[in-house]
Amino acid sequence: MTDFNELMKQARQMQEQMQKAQKDLAEQIVEGESGAGLVRISMNGRHDVTRVNLDPVLLEEDKEVVEDLIAAAFNDAARKLEDKNKEAFGAMTGGFNLPEGFKFPF
Repeated sequence: MTDFNELMKQARQMQEQMQKAQKDLAEQIVEGESGAGLVRISMNGRHDVTRVNLDPVLLEEDKEVVEDLIAAAFNDAARKLEDKNKEAFGAMTGGFNLPEGFKFPF
């Protein structure tokens, strides 16, 4: 019975650590960019865009070029957030053999 109680205690500790990590990650800001810095997008850990910065030279470009650069900067920021999530939760789940593509936390 002691083993089960210990297992439950560890599960609660892990849940608390994950909740703290989720909160910390939600408050972090990453910056994605494209066009060698012509477009910069700031995004928080909840994937909310908090700032868009366009170099004034882009205002003379075709609309499609600007749209493509904005999309690329957004995707860059999203990838950076995904990497941060993997890094933060990877340490916690290191002892578990989770299937490929398994999203953690659930």
